[in-house]
Amino acid sequence: MNSMNQWHVYILRCADESLYTGLSNDVARRLDEHNNNDRLAAKYTRVRRPVQLVYQETYDSRSDAAVREAEIKKLNRQSKEKLVLGKI
Repeated sequence: MNSMNQWHVYILRCADESLYTGLSNDVARRLDEHNNNDRLAAKYTRVRRPVQLVYQETYDSRSDAAVREAEIKKLNRQSKEKLVLGKI
């Protein structure tokens, strides 16, 4: 499958140590936007730069990725940290 047809759920660690969860079909581009583009970066990450990619999962459809993104966003911080460390 073409990698541009795949969707990724990702977690960024911000400069203030907070975690941001998002989804994209091009994580490298999106990471660059979060760090360098005031227009395209998420409002949350614009004021917490630099951000670093710490976790990602790959899905074959945007809808599957969006469901997983919503699940991750509902996790508490401790559970997100365990996910990032590969412990859940």
